[in-house]
Amino acid sequence: MAPRPVIVIDFGAQYAQLIARRVRELNVYSEIMPYTSSVADVLARQPQAVILSGGPQSVYVPGAPQVDPGLFEAGMPVLGICYGFQAMAQGLGGVVERTITSEFGRTHLEVDEPSPLLAGIPQTLNVWMSHGDSVTQEPAGFGRLAHSLGTPVAAFADTDRGFAGVQWHPEVAHTELGQQVIENFLYN
Repeated sequence: MAPRPVIVIDFGAQYAQLIARRVRELNVYSEIMPYTSSVADVLARQPQAVILSGGPQSVYVPGAPQVDPGLFEAGMPVLGICYGFQAMAQGLGGVVERTITSEFGRTHLEVDEPSPLLAGIPQTLNVWMSHGDSVTQEPAGFGRLAHSLGTPVAAFADTDRGFAGVQWHPEVAHTELGQQVIENFLYN
């Protein structure tokens, strides 16, 4: 029997392959599927979790790729990264807006709340950001975990449902302890 994969939903990010590789480096099988895949097609792979990748668009622009709400009703853990984080927030009732301060490159992050997602992460660290939009209000039921100067909600989690997200790119080498965040999602 084939292992149950972690599905990486590709929203057009340059890093979708890298996300899948980082998952595999943690001894977990992963596959990439396009954002146009139906929830039924994703569930047919019997994933143990889903990771929503970054992407080049703004989630609130007409015609921008969205997350099918059925994915959040499927009863599996979901991690959103960058665009995927914003799409998750918007799809679950949070607010995503254009921010005054865009963040590109190394960014100072402050952890506000301890959580399974950020276990073993210091209160301050440098992460790699690439965004001009930001989650300004997390969805109901989510805890706000971290912020940066230009991002009021840089990470959130709803541990009861296994949902979490980060605005930064934990998959790139420029992010301190990024692999730890992915490992925490997969194993915590």
